[in-house]
Amino acid sequence: MMQADTIRSLIEAGLPGARVQVFGDDGAHFEAVVVAEQFRGQSLVKRHQQVYACLGERMREEIHALQLRTLSPDEVKA
Repeated sequence: MMQADTIRSLIEAGLPGARVQVFGDDGAHFEAVVVAEQFRGQSLVKRHQQVYACLGERMREEIHALQLRTLSPDEVKA
């Protein structure tokens, strides 16, 4: 069973400097808010691909659903 803190740690490791919040306590369904400089100028699809890359095979095997909100730091300020 996957834990929200584990998902947060994996995303932070894959996107250095990112601010990550992950919610979900049933072990399979999660929501994440990720603010990262790496997202600047990237499409929504590219942003989500970057997050999925951080999670690797866990997206197929351990995480049933992950709702993402991905923002650059400028978008948070706006």
